[in-house]
Amino acid sequence: MSRTFAYCRVSTTGQTTENQIQEIKAAGFELQSQRVIEETISGSTSSSARAGFNKLLERMEAGDVLVVTKLDRLGRNAIDVQSTVETLEARGIRVHCLALGGVDLTSAAGKMTMGVLAAVAQFERDLLIERTQAGLQRTKASGIKLGRPAAASVEAVQNLKAEGLSQSAVAARLDVSLSTVKRLWQSNPL
Repeated sequence: MSRTFAYCRVSTTGQTTENQIQEIKAAGFELQSQRVIEETISGSTSSSARAGFNKLLERMEAGDVLVVTKLDRLGRNAIDVQSTVETLEARGIRVHCLALGGVDLTSAAGKMTMGVLAAVAQFERDLLIERTQAGLQRTKASGIKLGRPAAASVEAVQNLKAEGLSQSAVAARLDVSLSTVKRLWQSNPL
C-alpha cells in the first residue's frame, strides 16, 4: 500500500508552508502530519544538501508517492530537479507535481514534461547569454570602455607623495580609494 508524503519548502523564515499543505489536500491527497516535511531553505541549495529532504528520503519506501505543489519546491534549476526526480524514481518513489496538472514526473509523460522544461530552461539561459554579449558588443562599438576604471598608477601616487600630500589627499586628488593609495604608497616607481 502506497503512502503519500508532502515536501513543502519556503525560502525565508517570514514565509509559511500552510498554503502548500492546503493546496495538496485540496487536490485530493490525504496527508498525515508525520508524512509532511516542511523546510525553510533556499531553493538554490541542492536537495541532497537539505536536512529536511534527507529526512524525507529516510522515511520513504518503494511504492510511496511524493507530492509537491510546484517544481521549484524541489530545486531552483532544471538539472537539480531532474536529478532529484531520477533519485526518487530509482528508489521506486513516484513524484506528483500539482502545478503540472498532478502529473507523475516518473511516468513517461512526466519524463517528457521534465525534458521539455529542461530544454526551455536551457534555451532561456542561452538567450540571456546572447543578449548580454550583444549588449557588450554594442557598448564597446559605441566607444564606451568596459570594466573597472583604471586605478591610480604607482608613479602618480609617488609624485603626489613627493609634493607632500597626505594619503587621504592623494586619494581625493586621484579619485581612488584610500586603500588603493595605501597599497601604492610604499611602492617604488620603475
